Amino acid sequence: MIEGEFAVPSLGALADEVATVLAGRHDPGVVVFERLLNAVVSHSFRDRQALAAALGGVPREFKVIPHGQVACLATIVGAAIGPVRAEGSGENSRAGWLELCQHEALGYIAGARAGEVAAWLRAGDHVPFLLSVPSRPTGAVEPYALVERLTEYERLGLRPGPADLGQALLRCGGPIDPDVVRAAESLESVEGVRLAAWLRQGGLPHPAGRREREAGEAERPSKRRGARIGRRILVGHEAIEGRGAFPRQFWSLFRVFEPQISCPHWTLPDYRDAHTVATLPWHPDIAAARLLTGVASAADQDGRGSPAFLEALAAADGPAGPAVHLAVAYGLASLPERDREAAVRALVLLAERGRLDGELLGRELTELVELGTLRVPLLTESLRAAVAEPEGAGAVWAVLATALPGLLARTRPQLHGALLAVAADSARLSGARGELPEVTALARRPGSSQLLKQAGRLRDALAGA
Repeated sequence: MIEGEFAVPSLGALADEVATVLAGRHDPGVVVFERLLNAVVSHSFRDRQALAAALGGVPREFKVIPHGQVACLATIVGAAIGPVRAEGSGENSRAGWLELCQHEALGYIAGARAGEVAAWLRAGDHVPFLLSVPSRPTGAVEPYALVERLTEYERLGLRPGPADLGQALLRCGGPIDPDVVRAAESLESVEGVRLAAWLRQGGLPHPAGRREREAGEAERPSKRRGARIGRRILVGHEAIEGRGAFPRQFWSLFRVFEPQISCPHWTLPDYRDAHTVATLPWHPDIAAARLLTGVASAADQDGRGSPAFLEALAAADGPAGPAVHLAVAYGLASLPERDREAAVRALVLLAERGRLDGELLGRELTELVELGTLRVPLLTESLRAAVAEPEGAGAVWAVLATALPGLLARTRPQLHGALLAVAADSARLSGARGELPEVTALARRPGSSQLLKQAGRLRDALAGA
């Protein structure tokens, strides 16, 4: 039922892998975490005593705070090997739940599923596998696989957990084969009827986005630690219909998202990683929009980086919209080197997959530089690195063909000699042709400065000289 890299390992292999992940304390990645989570559930269904014997000796204490997924796995293992208690399977985990921050919407969903699984295991309730275990490393669940899983649940007379089913539905989207819809329509359970309707509508709707620029003039850089510079561009979205069919912890996702809303999100756990994108793999723009404030903080102050998040956004199955492109824009000029490297990989991956909107990213980079939010030297360094990647030259030129005219017209040209050099290299390597009037005008000026020299190189490259 669950095959490939997410297949359930043997008990011995499971114990070894769990021990390795818990000892490492670092992010295990989407594939490893989801496989182990599902494997604990599956082995508990087969033989709980054997599972407890295999995992009972695995240390679950941490001297240093581990990654959130590691802590979650430790909790799940503890629930699986501990004594069975008489409690509702998941109901108690929802009691008294309170939404604190719209930015953490996808974290609430992940927490609801983990809490539900832990409650099942503590209560001795068993299911053969999770409906929401991914079919792909991105987190996506194939529609036909979900139909098969629900068919097996019906055969065994089992009801899925609301959070597990909800997460499975959010991971199921994209082009739907009519034969798969017909197979879903043959299911008899309430959940089967819901799945068939979900597939007919194409999964979760894509809400209308809303681009917002912070009010006020650009600020000068400050030597004070953590001080903001510039102004950010953020993205919100309208409400999504259908929240009533999901657990309450999912409702924050469906609300209107106002990106500049005041909330205490900085005091809560940070979900800027690949697991967050895997919660909603067909809607990376929602994930990017919700967490764009944190991504931007690595570029305009000394915020923590989010390299895994940037790469996961580019690798996701759904369309890359304004929020994804803005996340890449901030990443390309972030202070942490790992973020810049990840943003370069994300830029190239978007281009390779035909999902890069060079004009959009070029416009965003131009405005963010003009606002004082992005540092030109860091941006230049990242784009130079991207040109050196296979297929990178075309991606960089697709961006700079739009960005350069605005940068040369609206910011100090003297800043952009090195950027023009990168543009010339990208144009030459990608075989770009045409003319940028702003560049031609610069190249015609008398003088021997680096700015004029590189303008001439770019002009000649675009002319095929």
